[in-house]
Amino acid sequence: MANINYLIYALFGLAPSIIWLIYYLRKDVHPEPKRMVIKIFLLGALIAPIVALIECFPAGYSQDAGLTCPLRSVFSVFFSESLGTFLYMILIVGGAEEIFKYLIVRFKALRDPAFDEPTDAMIYMIIAALGFAAVENILVLFSLGKPFLITQVSLLTVYRFILPTFLHTLCSGTIGYFLAKALFDRKQKIRLMILGFSAAIFLHGLFNFSIIKIEESLETINNQLVIANQNQFLTFFLILASILVGLTIFVTMGFRKLKRLKSVSKVHLI
Repeated sequence: MANINYLIYALFGLAPSIIWLIYYLRKDVHPEPKRMVIKIFLLGALIAPIVALIECFPAGYSQDAGLTCPLRSVFSVFFSESLGTFLYMILIVGGAEEIFKYLIVRFKALRDPAFDEPTDAMIYMIIAALGFAAVENILVLFSLGKPFLITQVSLLTVYRFILPTFLHTLCSGTIGYFLAKALFDRKQKIRLMILGFSAAIFLHGLFNFSIIKIEESLETINNQLVIANQNQFLTFFLILASILVGLTIFVTMGFRKLKRLKSVSKVHLI
């Protein structure tokens, strides 16, 4: 029975990434080879445990708390707890996840013959992000343990689809846009890449921090979830919504702009 539970968790965990993958692949006028889509997706999935270890180094495990991340506590030693968490989310979580996803595209897709259009930079970054998010989603669902509750799993899957998984695609798509622009402007490539990484990492970290602050503003009273701190909830909800809406507009416009550019020349690859 336990094995069946985990199989269902895996299927639900994959669902958000597969749905977003189909959506983004439809944006590609000239579809990428299936071998490359699968390859980059799987590599994105494979780096997820590595990134998790970096984020929680030196990782520990306790029966009560599960996986613990002492590195996050280190930031709170030098700064206030809130500022320390904020910096950890940006420098460690956002930084590690976006850099590793980029490295997959940099070394496994950029020089492949299939990489022949400006939009490919965004497509492959998003594919790597979806592979990463798939494992992340599965691990979150596995943490539920047993018994399997269809309502709880369904709600969590919808939440992961709308927020974390979508955020992964938007941040990585942003880096992909600046990567594509850098391929055409060697004089500005360093500035463009720094700008892309800075924006994606900062907004990724701010998004995660906003989720934490929203959760802190909630309390369970008589088995009902209520907003205990309305000002904090509203502030960070607006920040979170602004990030998603702003990045959605940017990535959508980015695809449109890149479609008007000529094909990528291997001479200009970074």
